[in-house]
Amino acid sequence: MAKRGNSVIGIDLGKRAYKAVLLNKKSDTRYALTSFASHEVPEEVATADEVAQHIKQLLKDLGGFTKSCALAVSEPGSLLRIIEQPSTPPELLRNALRYNGLSMLNQDCKDFVLDVASVSNNGMASATATSGEGAVAVQVQAPATTQTRYLVGGLLRSRVKEISEAMAKTRLSLELMQLAQVCSFNAFEVAYPNVHQKEAFLLLDLGHLQSTVLIGCNGELTLTRAFDYGGKHFTQALTADGALDANAAHLMIQQGDPGMADICRNTLSRLCTEVRNSMGFFEGQHETSIHRLYVSGGLSRAEMILQTLSDELGLPCEIWDPLENCEVALPAAKRKNLQQEFVSLNVACGAAFEYLRT
Repeated sequence: MAKRGNSVIGIDLGKRAYKAVLLNKKSDTRYALTSFASHEVPEEVATADEVAQHIKQLLKDLGGFTKSCALAVSEPGSLLRIIEQPSTPPELLRNALRYNGLSMLNQDCKDFVLDVASVSNNGMASATATSGEGAVAVQVQAPATTQTRYLVGGLLRSRVKEISEAMAKTRLSLELMQLAQVCSFNAFEVAYPNVHQKEAFLLLDLGHLQSTVLIGCNGELTLTRAFDYGGKHFTQALTADGALDANAAHLMIQQGDPGMADICRNTLSRLCTEVRNSMGFFEGQHETSIHRLYVSGGLSRAEMILQTLSDELGLPCEIWDPLENCEVALPAAKRKNLQQEFVSLNVACGAAFEYLRT
């Protein structure tokens, strides 16, 4: 296999916006951000041509000349599970899951492109499921157990085909395709290595259509869950399904309006219940407590939302910076914009880090 380059474009195909970062590798542990961009898209992008057009606009805003691309897909219909099995070659396990998904995962997997990663505390291990439509990659870290723990990731074959066809219409060379949740976990490892390796932590990503919870402990991904609640549902609650202008509602949130604070608390209660249940399950299984939540996504920009989550969950909730350990080589104007945008770049950064680390 040809040696990978020292620069890559990481792209997050979200449901409300496409995000991209251009990262350069300075050494084995040093990375530099040289550009980033965000481009809003319609909630339903129906064809490969439409996906390609939006990616081209994103690349125009990004600039740069690198052709290598690592792609992350935020998709409510994706599959991400942690299972325990006797040690099995990944290729055999992928086939077993594809044809026996109902018995192994309680889900039919025949229409998915699957990836299975067996992991150990000796370092990263990965496997990539390939087909005529492309590949989906998952890579995490976990300690050895009596049975081998596997992370199973999957994306509908039709979606993989659509994205692969769209990328063929751009100037980019698609090197990796990953699930957004895994990219977020990998970005956190690079940004906060001590927390990742030595503590129990919870990552809450507030997306447009759904929110995801990832719980890690001592370098191991131990729990992953997704909830059908995101920025779209939050905005609908604030605006009473369109009775109030969305921009005005979000401005009132930023200004700390008391009436909006009550609405914010009521609509976030459902999400808080799901997060609380996830923490309770983890702590019951591992006899280890979570002391802090790390939040990402566009909604986390609002202090009122972070404070509401903290009050309801009884734990500190803070936004985390995927570029914490990166050099930032940006013009002054773009550097200022980064202060608002970094909360939504965790997935794109994770995709880029995985390419540069492999």
